[in-house]
Amino acid sequence: MIRAVVVDDEKLVRKGFISLIDWARFGIVMVGEAADGKSALELLERVEADLMFTDITMPVMSGFDLIKQVRQRFPRVKSVVLTCHHEFDFVQEALRLGAIDYIVKTLLEMDNADDVILRIVERFEWEAGNRATFMADVNPKRLAAPSAIVFVPQTQGMDNGPLFQLGVVRRNPLDQLDRMWMAQLVHPPTQDELNRELGGEHLSKWQIAIVSGLVNQSIDEVRSTLNDKLPKWLFYNAVKGEPSRLSYDELTYRELNTSKPAEDWLLVAYEMKWTLYATGWDYFLGKISELMPAPEKLIAFAESLCRDWSGMIVKAADADVLLSGMARNRNWSDWRTWLKRFSDFVQLRMVELSLSKEVMLCLIRAIRYMKESTGDKINQADVASYVNMSRSYFSQCFAKLAGEAFGVVLRNIRIDKAKSLLVESKLPIYEIASMAGFEDDKYFSKLFRERVGKLPTEYRIEGGKSV
Repeated sequence: MIRAVVVDDEKLVRKGFISLIDWARFGIVMVGEAADGKSALELLERVEADLMFTDITMPVMSGFDLIKQVRQRFPRVKSVVLTCHHEFDFVQEALRLGAIDYIVKTLLEMDNADDVILRIVERFEWEAGNRATFMADVNPKRLAAPSAIVFVPQTQGMDNGPLFQLGVVRRNPLDQLDRMWMAQLVHPPTQDELNRELGGEHLSKWQIAIVSGLVNQSIDEVRSTLNDKLPKWLFYNAVKGEPSRLSYDELTYRELNTSKPAEDWLLVAYEMKWTLYATGWDYFLGKISELMPAPEKLIAFAESLCRDWSGMIVKAADADVLLSGMARNRNWSDWRTWLKRFSDFVQLRMVELSLSKEVMLCLIRAIRYMKESTGDKINQADVASYVNMSRSYFSQCFAKLAGEAFGVVLRNIRIDKAKSLLVESKLPIYEIASMAGFEDDKYFSKLFRERVGKLPTEYRIEGGKSV
């Protein structure tokens, strides 16, 4: 995107020039206007601009003096002269001072305006490309282009062949990073070209980001930053159906310290209030948006929801549906929809069982407590007391939710704990039995074989494969 300003002492001329042309078609956005050279310099102090259209004959400061000042104080801003036919002799002087082109105001009309602006844009890009090439030759360890297009594959192992069919890639150097490709925009495309080349099928295969603020940045640092931080930024900020735009500063800005790491906070989310209460849901979403846990952490959290609560607070069939839908999730927007669906399934389960929200949360707390206290000598009375329910009412509600008696569920939790310890540790069987809540390792081995189909030692040797 080229940011432009217009400088002319005649207001009607300025307004007419701005309104005559569809600037967006050429990748140009007007960021300001001024009535004289002094005002133009003040304007350039306030706004970031790349291109200045300026009249020559103006009060306070002439166009010649303005071009000189701009070249000294804002060297990245290119100038285009706006002249009348009788001032044509001045054009040569303006070009000598550094202007890249000129427009004859009396000859600019609707039928030729597009050709004139296209010529200027091409000249601007040629100048920018030459400057970038020069900078690259002077300091090959720093980026010469002010911006780049980064292509991040939606899935691993994607064919990058189609990228080389894009004009914007063919005209610019393309670097392969660890997990993505970066086209340095030494020769920037127009907005029309971006819209044409970066839409449609490419957005279904690649996440595309246009990163600005790269000029003179260390190439090695940019590569490292993009690899480490861009996928996460895209996960939380990308808008489906269009390329993302961001500045390099957004990726390098130091993240605020939080009292608790994001992945630890996700463990707090296991209280599951977000599945039942609107305020809990809003708080849950707000915390994730604030802390932005790594995508893999969020995905692992979602997987654990299905694994740990299938057949309990969500029906097994619904958990299977959720698991099968995970592969289609690409970003936080998709996962937010997925989590809302999980919440809906929990509420549906609650209604089907005729349980209140309060009782549902008590049962969730009870199951979490049972899993956390697997190795302790707990019984139904202990768990009922922990969630402040009477033993008889707790027993009734628990059996309704789990579909099995408390003792059966607790025993299954202990067997699952033992399975994990057998695979993840080299502890002797008697220690694993004790840690899983069994006092007698022989009874444990017998029960394990009945439930799993093989002895604990066989289960460990075979890497946790069940019959």
